[in-house]
Amino acid sequence: MWRVLRILLTAYIGFALVLYFFQSHLVFYPETGREMIAAPSQVGLSYEDIRLTTDDGLSLHGWFIPAAQKENAPQPHGTVLFLHGNAGNISHRLDSLQMFHNLGYNTLIFDYRGYGNNDGSPSEQGTYLDAEAAWRYLTEQRRIPSCRIVLFGESLGGAVASWLAARQKPAALVIASGFTSVPDLAQHFYPFMPVRWLAHLRYDTRENLQAVAAPVLIAHSPEDEIIPFEHGRALYAAANPPKRFLELAGGHNDGFIFMREPWVEALGDFLDEHAGATCIRLGEMSK
Repeated sequence: MWRVLRILLTAYIGFALVLYFFQSHLVFYPETGREMIAAPSQVGLSYEDIRLTTDDGLSLHGWFIPAAQKENAPQPHGTVLFLHGNAGNISHRLDSLQMFHNLGYNTLIFDYRGYGNNDGSPSEQGTYLDAEAAWRYLTEQRRIPSCRIVLFGESLGGAVASWLAARQKPAALVIASGFTSVPDLAQHFYPFMPVRWLAHLRYDTRENLQAVAAPVLIAHSPEDEIIPFEHGRALYAAANPPKRFLELAGGHNDGFIFMREPWVEALGDFLDEHAGATCIRLGEMSK
């Protein structure tokens, strides 16, 4: 019996060490779908290839898709800064780009360090630096007012978006299929392990939301098999008003907003209500 216990204890400690030292490999999947498989032009969208420069000197690849694709087209309702999830690259998000275009918004989408065509290795602090570089590109190079920029984060990108929203002043924040924190999610998958002690990746979306002053939309599916529905409800509870919850359907990778027309309509209504509203209020106050 003691021999069996020693084997079990050794296995337990070994698994704990794997979780501690290799947790980045459990969170980031840059090699899953690394190859660029398409471009916005393949779905009829004009775009610009852009490069973002991070504070630590990395160059990141992205696309800027203008809402106005032709001369004399209506002015965009705003600009969406799209922060994608932990696998794949920007070429896997063409449906989302088309959706935001149809809603009348410019979109900036980019790959994190180590993803797509980018050098470097992903890390929590690295993704924050990457998001800051994208924000600077929009506000400094494109000279887009922060009150016209919507942050949209899917899955892991929701954690990055919430971090950025807590430090900047976007028009609104949208989190689709997000989690409260990495330790919370790890506890769900490994309830028998002391993951809260082992986790050095945090991505504390719930804590960040408490510091976000912008309107927030949380979208989540009860059928999400990767991030439990309770995480979405907890994020909604943590967010400051004004806020809205949109219940999706389907699994984690087929429950995103663009999959059904009513969801797209709800997202469009939310964005149109808040994108630019801060600018309008500031303009009225300055009169």
